[in-house]
Amino acid sequence: MGSHAPERDSGLDARTTPWQWVAVAVLSLSTFVVVTSEMLPVGVLTPMAEGLGVSKGTAGYSLTITGLVTAVAAPTIPRLLGGLDRRLVLAAAMVVLAVGNVLTAVANGFGLLLVSRIVLGLGMGAVWGLASAVATRLVAPRNIALAVSFAVSGVAAASVVGVPLGTLIGNAFGWRAAFASLAGAALLLTVGLLLSLPRLPRPPAPAETGGSTASEPLLRVPAVTVGLVLIAFLVTAHFAAYTYVRPVLEEKTGLSPSAIALVLLVYGVFGLVGNFAAGARAASHARATVLALTLGIAVALPLLALLGTVTWFTGLTVALWGLAYGGLSVAGQIWMTQAAPHRVEHITGLYVGVFTAAIALGAALGGIVVEAASVTALLWSAGVLAVVALAVGLLGPGPAGRAGPPAGTEAAGAAGESDEKAAPTEPATAGGGAGG
Repeated sequence: MGSHAPERDSGLDARTTPWQWVAVAVLSLSTFVVVTSEMLPVGVLTPMAEGLGVSKGTAGYSLTITGLVTAVAAPTIPRLLGGLDRRLVLAAAMVVLAVGNVLTAVANGFGLLLVSRIVLGLGMGAVWGLASAVATRLVAPRNIALAVSFAVSGVAAASVVGVPLGTLIGNAFGWRAAFASLAGAALLLTVGLLLSLPRLPRPPAPAETGGSTASEPLLRVPAVTVGLVLIAFLVTAHFAAYTYVRPVLEEKTGLSPSAIALVLLVYGVFGLVGNFAAGARAASHARATVLALTLGIAVALPLLALLGTVTWFTGLTVALWGLAYGGLSVAGQIWMTQAAPHRVEHITGLYVGVFTAAIALGAALGGIVVEAASVTALLWSAGVLAVVALAVGLLGPGPAGRAGPPAGTEAAGAAGESDEKAAPTEPATAGGGAGG
């Protein structure tokens, strides 16, 4: 089941073929299903908690479990793969994801739910952790930034489209049917990955450019550290609130299940707009774009706490929230790859690890605040964390600017070319970059 992508010249003037864009699209759909699988408890939290016989706060911890596992898996898996074909690794990870979703669908208590979310986190860590790095190898060098944006757009679309769609399925057929649907989608995409991607062995070693990102541990690069700290605070803030958005809309705004699904759909539409607008802007202004998105979240959360009882205003605030968060994953990824352009696979794993750890932390903190206080206190607390993230970004340095193609993409950028190249040995510095 080899690559269907034609071989071509991998120079800077080469063009990406339609089939290579199909491969990018399948990769994007895979990240979409992966992250939707993690986020879906947000949209079905109330019926899911009732079905499992646990509190909403306990059910919300399912995001924490998956996030913690993914936080470890995402930066670790790229370092353990060696010369393994990344195409086969991605396909196997989607099978693991399908198993996790099936176990969630049949769970009859928190114990099996815990196991299912651990399994799901392993699959998620592999797919999300490799997606951006693999995308750079599927297209011509001139299209690398666009390919990364498309691959990461699946992550953003999961929160802004996947969860609302899953909520609609859950409302119509039950929350277990929603997870079963994701299991089926994961299996279909397993086949899609095997058919559309070429063989992808270990990427070529980073070139020694003399720059700090080529040899220094990644956490010693100031722009990397600032970006990761900002993401940690902001994603924690977002998911502390977003994990419990259904109880917020039920208890504070007084909306029905169908109205909540509509509000989440509004969030999704504006999130998609934010994703593509931020991706285009961040390519040349990564720091300014991330700061603007951070400001949007820092404004939306307190506004929802203040005026969330007014239905029409809640809709507007949720739209702003979706617009801001929708662009965060792609803008943050571009920040990272510009800060360490010659370490794409490792910086992506580190970024995803921090991102998913923040998801876990946010879901856990949100559950604590909801159980101990109220949804209003939760929104204010999350707003404070978002302001801290904004301060970190304003005071610290961003990436230098638009980066050239990552090292090795001229050699491995053609989707078909990796079929005929043996994987070179990575230098020792690549393996320890994330740890500092």
